[in-house]
Amino acid sequence: MDYLVIAGQLILSLSILVVLHEWGHFFPARLFGTRVEKFYLFFNPWFSLFKKKIGETEYGIGWLPLGGYVKISGMLDESFDKEQLEKPPESWEFRSKPAWQRLIIMIGGVTVNFILGFLLWGMVLFIWGEKYLPNENVTHGIYVDELGREMGLQNGDKIVSIGGKPLEDFGDLRKEIVFNEANTMTIERNGQPITLDIDEKYVSKLAGYRGDFVIPRFAFVASEISEDMPAENILEEGDSIIAFNDKPIAFFDEFVKEAKAHREETIAVTFVRNDKTWTEKITLDSCGVMGVRPYGPVRFLDYDMEKYALGPAMATGVKKGWDFLAANVKGFGMMFTGKIKASESLGGFGTIANLFPSKWDWGQFWRITAILSLILAFMNILPIPILDGGHVMFLLYEMVVGRPPSQRFMEISMNIGLFLIFGLLLYANGMDVVRAWTGSGAATC
Repeated sequence: MDYLVIAGQLILSLSILVVLHEWGHFFPARLFGTRVEKFYLFFNPWFSLFKKKIGETEYGIGWLPLGGYVKISGMLDESFDKEQLEKPPESWEFRSKPAWQRLIIMIGGVTVNFILGFLLWGMVLFIWGEKYLPNENVTHGIYVDELGREMGLQNGDKIVSIGGKPLEDFGDLRKEIVFNEANTMTIERNGQPITLDIDEKYVSKLAGYRGDFVIPRFAFVASEISEDMPAENILEEGDSIIAFNDKPIAFFDEFVKEAKAHREETIAVTFVRNDKTWTEKITLDSCGVMGVRPYGPVRFLDYDMEKYALGPAMATGVKKGWDFLAANVKGFGMMFTGKIKASESLGGFGTIANLFPSKWDWGQFWRITAILSLILAFMNILPIPILDGGHVMFLLYEMVVGRPPSQRFMEISMNIGLFLIFGLLLYANGMDVVRAWTGSGAATC
């Protein structure tokens, strides 16, 4: 059921973005008297799931959910329909319009996505506000995974500053290392300040890292008991685990550490239920797991909620959206310079789907849709033939030189662009498959 909820959110979000993006081309095209032959959500090679012709335009839904398109008369696009272009230009064709009108038609899609991203981000802040964890409220320090330990951190450390600046929002830690390239971190360990140097290699590692290298420490309270696991019919939701083999346990990570050292052993778990203390025997599996999902830090720590009036929400939405775009542009450049590995950072539809929560949350849905809208705009404006940015590049050339590139050059460029885009899609989605395959092996404990 969780997968269906995630898939539903992904399809709805992408459908909204694709339809509005294509409308951004459709509206100025019609405004300038240009004929639009087709308006499609998703692609329709061989057949369509639905189609209906209204006026001069066929509206439809394709079966291949990789985007969408509008087919504008007299324009060389991914359909490579050259038959029409070999005839004399008609007044209602794209190629007959002045260069400035064609430029507006081509940037219409990304313009809509940029505006939509900023608008949605602002509306999310206005309606739901912004929840964040002040670093000072991480009172019990942090729990670190293998990568965090490799960086020199330990369970219980308290992060004081990053890159010489106090860490105000705990959620900004990774961003400061990856995008602001902070090279030092000051922590408090056992009451003593320690400064750690952050090697440059962790910029690359953290950029594509799928886990949480640090999270706030929290108590072990059962949120969900997995079926057919050792704890089934023994522990219940809301039980507070306080001891492992009579050894007091204050935090979830302490239990995990002990459990890994006692794989396939029968251990004594002490817990509190309805103000009463119980101890039960549970046999751990081969990974040292008993099948209990804990409540996360949000249950135990004091998160702040910042609410916005409409005006400040919109201004903040634009700022946050712009900062997000700037970070992506910087990350893109870091991939080309080798500081970030493309194999670790790029992802396909699986990566996008994992952005959505397993339970429907409208606030999260619209926030993620805002992010995807900005990503779609950024990717489409790249100067790659077949993308909007490629068409814009050719139009700017025409406006400067006074004549368009030859049709033969355009055809070759479009073929190269098509090859690059499909290659990138295959690579990104292939990496998702590789990550899913390597992450689901029997030896992953």
